[in-house]
Amino acid sequence: MDLDYGPQYDVFREEVRQFLQTHGHRAPDGQGRAARPSPEAVEWQQLLILHGYTARTIPKEYGGYGAEPDILKSRIIAEEFSRAGIPAGLANQGISMLVPTLLELGTEAQKRQWIEPTLNGEIVWCQGYSEPGAGSDLAALKTSARVENGDFVINGQKIWTSTAKQADMIFCLVRTEPDAPKHGSISYLIFSMDTPGIEVRPLKTMTGHAEFNETFFTDVRVPLDQIVGQRGQGWYVANATLGHERGMLGDPDALENRLQALVRLMQKERIGQGCAMDNAVLRDRLVALQAEVAAMKFNGMRILSNSLRGDAGGMAKLVVKLQSCELAHQISALAIDAMGEMGILYHGSEREREDGAWQWNYMFQLGLIIGGGTAQIQKNIIAERGLEMPREPKFATPPAAEQATAVASGQNKGAA
Repeated sequence: MDLDYGPQYDVFREEVRQFLQTHGHRAPDGQGRAARPSPEAVEWQQLLILHGYTARTIPKEYGGYGAEPDILKSRIIAEEFSRAGIPAGLANQGISMLVPTLLELGTEAQKRQWIEPTLNGEIVWCQGYSEPGAGSDLAALKTSARVENGDFVINGQKIWTSTAKQADMIFCLVRTEPDAPKHGSISYLIFSMDTPGIEVRPLKTMTGHAEFNETFFTDVRVPLDQIVGQRGQGWYVANATLGHERGMLGDPDALENRLQALVRLMQKERIGQGCAMDNAVLRDRLVALQAEVAAMKFNGMRILSNSLRGDAGGMAKLVVKLQSCELAHQISALAIDAMGEMGILYHGSEREREDGAWQWNYMFQLGLIIGGGTAQIQKNIIAERGLEMPREPKFATPPAAEQATAVASGQNKGAA
């Protein structure tokens, strides 16, 4: 690992800091649980693209900034935005997962049609992967598409489809080659959620909200050219998307921001005669989590150093999503315990803290441990390859978590 960025990057870091000082007040407070970006978030996104602080290396002809790839500059941007507590642009399934997939595997026409409006927040996407009976074994999916009069005709069902109710478009896995082996019979299609024959039924989770949906397809007609890659190559394309999803779910900067928010909460939340930070048991749990978050940050630096040397990173990358999602849940659990009796308030109580964000995250993040490849599958892969799992913090799982009997609905999606 090389922690020295070099003096040539000091000027760039100062430029980023000056931008944040000048324009930081224009950043939205946060999107909360909204599926569609607010006008303020869209305006902020476009300002960041203009200055090259998001979509930095995406070519201008596709709506990006068009800078040459420079991993260290991208890392500096992430560090400075995180340090300032300011959102570094939109992050959703379209921007974080589909756009890099199209850049890698899409046709020129697909790149020009879909990337720019997606980056600008004008199009919201959902992901049609999991099905009943095809979760961890995603390749067992049964949704099929036959060819008829120049169209794919799709029939089947998806489940755990995030934002399907609000989405404009979907990227979807369907079986198009019934006589081929199951991993070689899947295709990756993109089409409008307004296409006739699509029905969306919201699924309310234990958060009390319908973050997920069931999606049904009945004779849904999709033109043959709305496919990414070739027929039967969907498994390869799908795994490229899953790789980008794990990067989104395991963002170490987002994890560090949540930890700092927890510190602020514990400094102001009262317990007895003092604040939560004065409680030795809670403080010990916080210190254990700080150590784990620091380890994830340095693991990210190791991956960065490997990338600069042209090394793919191997198992170090797999650990990121696995450990980050579990840590995010543990951070929310400690926040709830630090609130004491106020930690059980939810659903609009007048004494509820931060609009119930900590409680919502505590429940929702259980699902993220499943989403993008279940923790159990990823741990098995790590064990098989001889890499020891990071030790869990001694105080990371509170009694409340052990007693919980409900499990958040998650995207039990395939290939680890």
